[in-house]
Amino acid sequence: MNKKTVRDIDVKGKKVLVRCDFNVPQDENGNITDNRRIVSSLPTIKYLMENGAKIILCSHLGRPKGEVKKEFSLAPVAKELSKQLGIEVKLAKDVIGESAKELTSNIKEGEVVLLENVRFHREETDNDPEFAKKLASFADVFVNDAFGTAHRAHASTAGVANYLPAVSGFLIEKELNFMGNALENPERPFVAILGGKKVSDKIGVIDSLLEKVDTLIIGGGMAYTFFKAMGYNVGNSICELDKLDLATELMEKAKAKGVKLMLPVDTKVGKEFDKDTESKIVKYTEIPDGWEGFDIGTETIKMYEEELKKAKTVVWNGPVGLFEFEQFAVGTNSIAKCLANVDAITIIGGGDSAAAIEKAGLSDKFSHISTGGGASLEFLEGKKLPGIECLQDK
Repeated sequence: MNKKTVRDIDVKGKKVLVRCDFNVPQDENGNITDNRRIVSSLPTIKYLMENGAKIILCSHLGRPKGEVKKEFSLAPVAKELSKQLGIEVKLAKDVIGESAKELTSNIKEGEVVLLENVRFHREETDNDPEFAKKLASFADVFVNDAFGTAHRAHASTAGVANYLPAVSGFLIEKELNFMGNALENPERPFVAILGGKKVSDKIGVIDSLLEKVDTLIIGGGMAYTFFKAMGYNVGNSICELDKLDLATELMEKAKAKGVKLMLPVDTKVGKEFDKDTESKIVKYTEIPDGWEGFDIGTETIKMYEEELKKAKTVVWNGPVGLFEFEQFAVGTNSIAKCLANVDAITIIGGGDSAAAIEKAGLSDKFSHISTGGGASLEFLEGKKLPGIECLQDK
């Protein structure tokens, strides 16, 4: 990674504004149900504490759309951070108001202040220069450690870098090292697994990966658009009829590039979208009318596992079935278990695939699980991410 990190600058006695991704899920009582994103921000925060910085954290939570809404307050995050760090993390009552000014001006070395939800201001998502300037005025240095929002040009992810020297935290460094190396310099065979509902969501990623991988495995709802393009009936399965030509083009491109494009050979279909629906496994060429495909079948699982056992680098983005319903989580869980045991660099590209791995209790078995859904996708696509581009080069 050619971007400067917190290690490359002197932070002692400096006020450091750190953009974290504390967008964590909560239950109806405001209890955090998954603290992974908070935990992954700790190495950067602890490093700054140990090196005498005055730490000012900021983040968004949910989509308050520019309004102050109690249910989107970062108070539960401040509480969890205090517990994790073993010191009181003071929460400002606002973002750039009196409370924030007071807490940031009186902060001492090694102390941590958390500003309130930056998205309580519409100017945040508008990347308003005045708002960014006020936010930047609290600090001497900006550290971006929120990979999950690095694909957004917002005031707290990119705008503040116009007013402060900007470097990356350890989380972004780790993301770029793992994903960057996998794409630029993979150990081969390099296999990518793409799932999810729609081909349209992943066009850029498929296109980009066909330039780099040896094998591309397709699962999830998008497989049915490929089947339809091949002239087969897909019943009530998700299918993008306006993307059939594109699916054909992608199959032709894979062939021309010498990339092995693998599609399911059988599929588990259900009568309706319900966790207890009647289901059966059929060949991909024989999906009956009125039935809907929800998972890959047993033959496909075997075939995909054989391919994955030979891999040396694997990138996985998107579950291969409706993993939220137990009877249709078999494919996703089987691939997760298989990957947990292969001797390869295994990278999970955030979002639902990360949730599926977490649900299967296999998180510690992978080389890297990305914290950014949309950001990982855009990175895999080869797009430039505003929250990374604004950081100083080494």
